[in-house]
Amino acid sequence: MMPTAIPQIAFRYRMKDSATGVTRSTAKRLADVLGVDETQVIHLALHEMASKLLPQYEADDGALSKSQLKQIKKSAPKAKNGVIRSSLFNTETA
Repeated sequence: MMPTAIPQIAFRYRMKDSATGVTRSTAKRLADVLGVDETQVIHLALHEMASKLLPQYEADDGALSKSQLKQIKKSAPKAKNGVIRSSLFNTETA
């Protein structure tokens, strides 16, 4: 069986550094300072940005209320054999 190809993104260095792109020179300087290669610089930058911008789960005051569960059940897409749990920490289904 042949391995499946992993989709790749198009990445291009910019002619000038900006908020939406960097020059090859900047990537090389960062790689030298950090002691990694240019690809790792891009991965480190994406990791840093994701850590700052993407919401992360934080423990809350407990299980969802009956009213909250009702709203979720009403608006959630219906999945085969799907269940909605009131807590990430128990195994009971709602």
